[in-house]
Amino acid sequence: MSERIYVFKRFERFWHWSQAALIIFLMLTAFDIHGTYTIFGFEKAVAYHTTAAWTLIGLWVFAIFWHFTTGEWKQYIPTTEKVVAMMKYYLVGIFKDAPHPFKLTTLRKHNPLQRLAYLFILLCVGPLLWVTGGLYLFYDKWAAWGLGGLSLEWVALGHTIGAFMMLAFLIAHVYLTTAGHTPLAHIKAMITGWEEVD
Repeated sequence: MSERIYVFKRFERFWHWSQAALIIFLMLTAFDIHGTYTIFGFEKAVAYHTTAAWTLIGLWVFAIFWHFTTGEWKQYIPTTEKVVAMMKYYLVGIFKDAPHPFKLTTLRKHNPLQRLAYLFILLCVGPLLWVTGGLYLFYDKWAAWGLGGLSLEWVALGHTIGAFMMLAFLIAHVYLTTAGHTPLAHIKAMITGWEEVD
């Protein structure tokens, strides 16, 4: 027997899809900047990439404010409870139609592995991208800031590593959206806000 519960509020859905669109656009322009293909050309790709990055930063600042003022930040506190069960489910159980070991509720939207993944993105990948991207953007100010000894190649490499880590997360995230009771159930929930749970 299943029931419908309202899990994702309107702002969460807006934030999720806006963030996804901006990250995908950043990747599109980044590959253009690197010369993998040409869609916009180098100069336009750099300008679009910079604008999208500032827009994403603004969205993140507002999202952080929203999470703290609504108390939703508690959804991201990591826990080790059921981590092993979730790993077994994603590695084997999902292919054997095993029951999901995590019970989704309005107050517990993310399973333990999701919480750890989001924490990793928040504490490792995001800062790597923002620090290296900011350094790259303000390269001409390094000497004035006392950073003249930094290597532009190392900064660029760090930014690229962060970008590929974000791409790997994006691929895994999209794949796992198909792991609901139907392949589009989780995507539908992120559009409507309502999730069907057993």
